[in-house]
Amino acid sequence: MPAISRDEVAHLARLSRLALTDAELDEFAGQLDTILSHVKAVSEVAADDVAPMANPNAVTNVTRPDEVHPGLTPEQALAAAPLVEDGRFSVPQILGEGE
Repeated sequence: MPAISRDEVAHLARLSRLALTDAELDEFAGQLDTILSHVKAVSEVAADDVAPMANPNAVTNVTRPDEVHPGLTPEQALAAAPLVEDGRFSVPQILGEGE
C-alpha cells in the first residue's frame, strides 16, 4: 500500500494553492511515496544509542582565548606621525570637494 495517495497529493496541492494536472498528481504521488519509503527505511535504521550530531568527526575550536593586552596611548600612537591635527592623524586630501 502506498504511503501517500493521489487524493492526498491533490489535497496538499489545494492547501499550497498549486494547480496540478492529473498527470502531475500521479507523478508527484509516486515521487512522494518513494521519498516517504526512504524516510521510513532511515528511521528504522537509526539507533537510539546514537547521539544526534551535526558532524560525525570530532571537531574542536582551535582559536586561542581572548586576552586583553595594554595598547598604545593616543600620545604614543601619534608620536611618530608626520602630521597631527587636533589629536588626530592628518593626511593630505585626495578627493575634491564635489567627490
